[in-house]
Amino acid sequence: MKTDIEIARSVRMLPVTEIAERLGINADDLELYGKYKAKVPLSYKSGAPRFKDPKLILVSAISPTPAGEGKTTVSIGLSQALNRLGKQASVVLREPSLGPVFGIKGGATGGGYSQVLPMEDINLHFTGDFAAIEKAHNLLAALIDNNIQSKHHSLHLDPRTISWKRVMDINDRSLRKLVAGLGGTTSGVPRETGFDITAASEVMAILCLANDIQDLKERLGNIFIGFTYDKKPVYARDLKAHGAMAALLKDAIKPNLVQTIEGTPAFIHGGPFANIAQGTNSVIATKTSLALSEYTVTEAGFGFDLGAEKFLDIKCRVAGLTPNAVVLVATVRALKYHGGKSLKTINAPDLDALKKGIGNLQKHIENIKLFNLAPVVAINKFTTDTPEELAFIKQFCEEAGAPVSVVDVWGSGGEGAMELAAMVVRSSADCCTMFKPLYELEESIERKIEIIARKIYGAEAVDYTSKARANLLRIEDLGLERLAVCMAKTQKSLSDNPELLGRPKDFIITVREIEIAAGAGFLIPITGDIMRMPGLPEEPASERIDIDSDGVISGLF
Repeated sequence: MKTDIEIARSVRMLPVTEIAERLGINADDLELYGKYKAKVPLSYKSGAPRFKDPKLILVSAISPTPAGEGKTTVSIGLSQALNRLGKQASVVLREPSLGPVFGIKGGATGGGYSQVLPMEDINLHFTGDFAAIEKAHNLLAALIDNNIQSKHHSLHLDPRTISWKRVMDINDRSLRKLVAGLGGTTSGVPRETGFDITAASEVMAILCLANDIQDLKERLGNIFIGFTYDKKPVYARDLKAHGAMAALLKDAIKPNLVQTIEGTPAFIHGGPFANIAQGTNSVIATKTSLALSEYTVTEAGFGFDLGAEKFLDIKCRVAGLTPNAVVLVATVRALKYHGGKSLKTINAPDLDALKKGIGNLQKHIENIKLFNLAPVVAINKFTTDTPEELAFIKQFCEEAGAPVSVVDVWGSGGEGAMELAAMVVRSSADCCTMFKPLYELEESIERKIEIIARKIYGAEAVDYTSKARANLLRIEDLGLERLAVCMAKTQKSLSDNPELLGRPKDFIITVREIEIAAGAGFLIPITGDIMRMPGLPEEPASERIDIDSDGVISGLF
């Protein structure tokens, strides 16, 4: 059996100019990064739609497990299947972070015969967007420390109140907390700080929510930094940082165009994590695809309780988007894991474990309906799945009122999702949705958190630490209580405890602190033990990655 990278290399890629032509993009307008990658001008986002009634399809999943779900692979396969049906479809995805690529997860370009290409480039530096975001973020960090050091242009920042850290796109737990400014008076003022991963940067969130350069610059200026010694709030605009930060992002804000294995156009742009940020690709990429495509297939990170909730409550609200269909990805293996099956025995048939774990799928179906949306379930097939197990899930979904299809997009590409594509076409055509976000921005912060915790997670209640209570008072004093809420929570469970699998009940969500992301337009309640700088595993994926004397990379998956 061929590996993902072997399959990717067996495909003859088309010049990206041909992919652009399929979308009506003038080749002269592209900013080429070699033959197979290009940036698309922002002007295409706001042009008249090429199709009368373009459809937006959101792909989400059950709570992720080590057994795998394949949400990105299904998204790619679905877009390929829609094209096989004679539709003009594009897929819109996030850019992979080097943290997971070199850590546990590996790459994020799909798999098998449902991949985006060139997979090595996309999984590594791609077009340099992450580097630009990193530089813009760290420029602000440097300006903050420089202002603290300054004698003549000082804003009299209180270093104890500054929450802005530095970022880098590598998992490195040793950088979570550190002291900067050691070495004497010429080396800065000592203070506690640390590093987050680039995907968790507020600059990343801002880039993915901005509508254009002017909106980007304004949002960057609204980044909250801390307080002066006399308790006055300080924002990035007070340091005159936003102009230079936006200048560093002048190319990164443009969406990237590549292709799938079957030549389907693919926009890949931005990469916020869904457990600590909004977890969706950029507004600009999504709107560009909607302007140029009949069907836009997009994904939101991790389970529906994280990326999809934020897609609907944050991104759709900001961008004025309305999804026409929602696909929920599940696997037999993952549901058995939620039912208590160990990874070592996950491939063995076990209908009892499947019945115990099916509650996780049930809750996510219910959550989709909370937004007045109709779910379509995709069972991502593995060779170890038995007919009895597949039949049980199909019957369960049908009884829950959700159309369901078994897909094999890894092994068959678009051909393996033809039934699913037909269901999505019908569902989006029949859609007379009155979609609306789950909460109103005018509600109190605590009420917004409670709505998400109770309705989406199934929590019994929400508890706040004394630090979180103090954060609530600070947010109200700053007049920021009408911002959206972007929960930071483990992806492994509907609760904030990663050990509670399936559909847990009678649990309490604990908010330990609430961070302010005023530029992005949301608040970040941090729950449980969630970290914004991951660590590497015992055996990181980077140990398998190599390059030979001909420049051929191996070990990516």
